[in-house]
Amino acid sequence: MSSEKFTIVDDENYRPKEECGVFGIYGHPSASILTYLGLYSLQHRGQESAGIASSDGEHIYRYAGMGEVSDVFNQERINNLLGNMAIGHNRYSTAGSSFLKNAQPFRASSVLGPIVLSHNGNLTNSLTIRYDLEKKGHIFQTTIDSEVIVHLMAISGLDDFLDALIFSLKQIMGAYSLLIMNKGRLFAVRDPYGFRPLSLGKLGDAWVVASETCAFDMVGAEFVRDVKPGELIELTSSGVKSFFPFQKYEESLCVFEYIYFSRPDSRIFGESVYDMRIKLGRMLAKMSPVEADIVLPIPDSSNCAALGYAKESGIPFELGMIRSHYIGRTFIEPTQKTRDLGVKLKFNVVESVVKDKRIIVVDDSIMRGTTMRKIIKMFKNAGAKEIHVRISSPPAKFPCFYGIDIPTQSELIASSHTVEEIRKYLRVDSIAYLTIDTLMETVSSPHLKFCLACFDGNYPCKFDDSIADDNLKLQFDADNIEYY
Repeated sequence: MSSEKFTIVDDENYRPKEECGVFGIYGHPSASILTYLGLYSLQHRGQESAGIASSDGEHIYRYAGMGEVSDVFNQERINNLLGNMAIGHNRYSTAGSSFLKNAQPFRASSVLGPIVLSHNGNLTNSLTIRYDLEKKGHIFQTTIDSEVIVHLMAISGLDDFLDALIFSLKQIMGAYSLLIMNKGRLFAVRDPYGFRPLSLGKLGDAWVVASETCAFDMVGAEFVRDVKPGELIELTSSGVKSFFPFQKYEESLCVFEYIYFSRPDSRIFGESVYDMRIKLGRMLAKMSPVEADIVLPIPDSSNCAALGYAKESGIPFELGMIRSHYIGRTFIEPTQKTRDLGVKLKFNVVESVVKDKRIIVVDDSIMRGTTMRKIIKMFKNAGAKEIHVRISSPPAKFPCFYGIDIPTQSELIASSHTVEEIRKYLRVDSIAYLTIDTLMETVSSPHLKFCLACFDGNYPCKFDDSIADDNLKLQFDADNIEYY
């Protein structure tokens, strides 16, 4: 038997990976503890590392570590993060590998003073910028794409921090919801396309910024409004200032925030995520009805869509599969007998619910299809009589370059197989997806325009020429970046 170890949970890639979560607060004496709580509520957006940086106006304090928020921080570490302003970050690596040196907030010293940065998204021209800077002698501390922002600020030749920040951001492309801090000011920026969400809230006299509004609920803050695409907000002791210094582009909101990423109790792009997923499930039932005994979700992100399907179809909703929330990294020998255990560690079927039943299994997406096939086998082994799969999004055929770790195109089962071929591969009685048209009919409103690139391949924002359609990992794999 091979002595090689591998992480069985990491083999479970049937869903797109999370992005990152950011949280910031200005003007509160308990800034660090509130940032900790905010990050805790955004844990679903990234579990690889967590970090907080704070400022008392004279010094900047920072702590970051690998793992989840509750593993990284304790009371002593939080108490050492002094000041009335702070920014935090939960990380899932979409650009730069998972190492401590890549944990954010990223901190650097410069002629402008200290620069601290937290980033959700992905810069699509960072490789080109980095290469040009390295040729000029710049030495990078990390492999994260957003480090180029700090280097561009440092070489701007501008004395004012805000002017240097705008100079830098005008040279980058891609998706970014950013929090940037120096000793006395906090900036919140959203890219001109608006790919990733970012919201502004109020807590007494303090201002709060977060990736999702569920973080406001956690700390008792009131939602004020979304940071607008292309907007830069400055928070100081004088209050809030808003700037729109960037070229305007057509809004391209990430529709996967509704389908999968965001928590159901958040409001994203001005709409309730919970309500939106119910609507997706209802539309799925209208477009793809089937006779069955029960409707059940693949928990947890598909719970709302399955409930919507049940409401529209009149078929009872049941919890026929239970998800464990207490899985760490489990290492086992890579034998054939144990390769399927990764799914069983995370999911288990309630046999009494599905035995001898015709079941409708609702999920939000299918990526590679390998794990869904194992899940279907679990339902069959539990005695399901018929299995009908319904997906509350269109087939994912293209990789994402804007902050979501969707696999390369060759790994996406829908990129090279028809729906009927996917049905045969999964060994189910039927399968149906939402179409792009029905998805847009469900989520669209007069003030929202979405990025659908993972479904139709129409990328709204340019990316480095070196990133071919099937070479996404060049952008996301640190092995392609030299270490110093």
